[in-house]
Amino acid sequence: MKEKILRKLFLGFMQIHILYHAKHEPIYGTWMMKELEEHGYTISPGTLYPLLNRMEKEDLLCKTEKNVDGRIIKFYRTTELGEEILKEAIEKATELTHEIRE
Repeated sequence: MKEKILRKLFLGFMQIHILYHAKHEPIYGTWMMKELEEHGYTISPGTLYPLLNRMEKEDLLCKTEKNVDGRIIKFYRTTELGEEILKEAIEKATELTHEIRE
């Protein structure tokens, strides 16, 4: 039960990470999985890729495809809406962080 609740909570944190990194440079799935692992998150391709697709459908990310060494790689960037959502998420996270440290 605890793991399920934490997983749901951490999924939101992971989305903030995705929006943040995709704002600064195009990201792709394998790189993002490694980046999230560096922050202590464990995510499988079976979770990450549907999450990226959902975020694209919600207009938080836009996707471009590039041929890299004969493989098609999907790169994601944060959209204008994604940047607005990221800004609000950062404000709320900052407020919460200050509150729980008091």
